[in-house]
Amino acid sequence: MTPPRTPPFGRTLCAMITPFTDSGALDLDGARQLAAHLVASGCDGLVLSGTTGESPTTTDAEKSALISAVREAVAGSATIVAGIGTADTRHTAELAREAEKAGADGLLVVAPYYSRPPQDAVEAHFREIADTTGLPLMLYDIPARTGIRVEAETLLRLADHPRIVAVKDCSADFLAAQKVLARTDLAYYAGCDEHDLALYAVGGAGYVSTVANVIPRHLRAVLDAFDAGDTEQAARLQQQATPLIEAMMSAGLPGAVTAKSLLTALRLPAGPVRAPLRPADRTTADGLLSLHRDLISA
Repeated sequence: MTPPRTPPFGRTLCAMITPFTDSGALDLDGARQLAAHLVASGCDGLVLSGTTGESPTTTDAEKSALISAVREAVAGSATIVAGIGTADTRHTAELAREAEKAGADGLLVVAPYYSRPPQDAVEAHFREIADTTGLPLMLYDIPARTGIRVEAETLLRLADHPRIVAVKDCSADFLAAQKVLARTDLAYYAGCDEHDLALYAVGGAGYVSTVANVIPRHLRAVLDAFDAGDTEQAARLQQQATPLIEAMMSAGLPGAVTAKSLLTALRLPAGPVRAPLRPADRTTADGLLSLHRDLISA
């Protein structure tokens, strides 16, 4: 038997890419089409304007427009979590208010990066954002990009805030995750696809997945098999996805680049990446497509 779970944003969340036109403009029609496709294919939540959504290169107005367009497309059939994280507490609070106005169901807030504040300042940052709107927060711990951890002791303290309800974990620290899971009601989402099943098996809520842009049904099947008690099948499905996960997430290119390369090959809305990112070269693109075909035909 698996432990009961009541994930605040669903189990199977896609860190959705942000589609652009060939000229590099925001493609709202493409965003609507892709969002509807992902939800129909098994995603019960969409995370917009995260790292995979190229948030550092989209404007505040584009972020709000994207939320409104996706809200229109999914019509309440999936949760919308808006990435609002910046290195500036004041700016992050402004984005939180705009995301709420645009129709987001929740907020993804990364630890403030670059300035590397101490843990008491990280805690104060998250609390100020949680007090800014009525929306629930998912805290994002990704030290490889921010330069700082959100330490377990900080999360234990933050768990007392009624609107801080979840964590997207890209720390690769399973001991810290289990410590927080055991002592709080925070919902833990795997932020690295190689950990989807492992974190779920110890009480995680699900995943926020870049790879779900291209194999949403397969990744959902991993969790469905585990919930059905077929742990061998869950492990088998997770292992089958490993080559593609590695190629997309651990082969030297950002997930936005590899996901957009595959989506383009699959004739789904994607468009180019914005500078300073550059598109995948032909060899990489062909390799990704070959791995995707192998997985789908397995």
